[in-house]
Amino acid sequence: EITRDRSKRKLFLSQKSFAEKVLRRFGMEKAKVVSTPLAVHFKLSAALSPKSDAEKKYMEKVPYSSAVGSLMYLMVCTRPDIAQAVSVVSRYLSCPGKGHWEAVKWIFRYLRGTIDARLEFGNGKALTGYVDADFAGDLDKRRSLTGYVFTLGDCAISWKSTLQATVALSSTEAEYMAITEAIKEAIWLKAFVGEMSSFEGPITVFCDNQSAIHLTKD
Repeated sequence: EITRDRSKRKLFLSQKSFAEKVLRRFGMEKAKVVSTPLAVHFKLSAALSPKSDAEKKYMEKVPYSSAVGSLMYLMVCTRPDIAQAVSVVSRYLSCPGKGHWEAVKWIFRYLRGTIDARLEFGNGKALTGYVDADFAGDLDKRRSLTGYVFTLGDCAISWKSTLQATVALSSTEAEYMAITEAIKEAIWLKAFVGEMSSFEGPITVFCDNQSAIHLTKD
């Protein structure tokens, strides 16, 4: 859904109707609202996959893949706020358990509370990036998660949340690998935006790890 406010020179992009359709499809349209995409008490791992025949039979009736796919479509198009949560639950598509399904329903509850969230495009020209990483957040292989978002005029235009290919041995290493991915995206965005406008300014990328920041300056 695209709406335009000519007086304020703003453009809004949302998927409210699709989100409502998804909530109705999975029976979550009246679920209790939560304030975070994925609560800290969720410790998801392959250990939560079904072990008994009863659990396997129960999960066969659960539309896990379809639910995650619907959330992924929202995340890719207009909802960077659920990127990390969707990245986590999508790791267990091959053999989801009850714990994984509870996490998916939690995302639905967050979605219901933020149904009106939308992207807002304005006149700003500053291209800014924000990058972060957790350290060994994947309980199965102890890989870290890279997450970044880039904004153009205070509106998110590019975002990503994915597991790193290499196991980091320190938080500095995890953050440095995340910065590397973000900088590659920044270089591409600068060239892309430059083709459509006269953008020539620098791109500022923010990171909250002092060790990694000092390492990039070496």
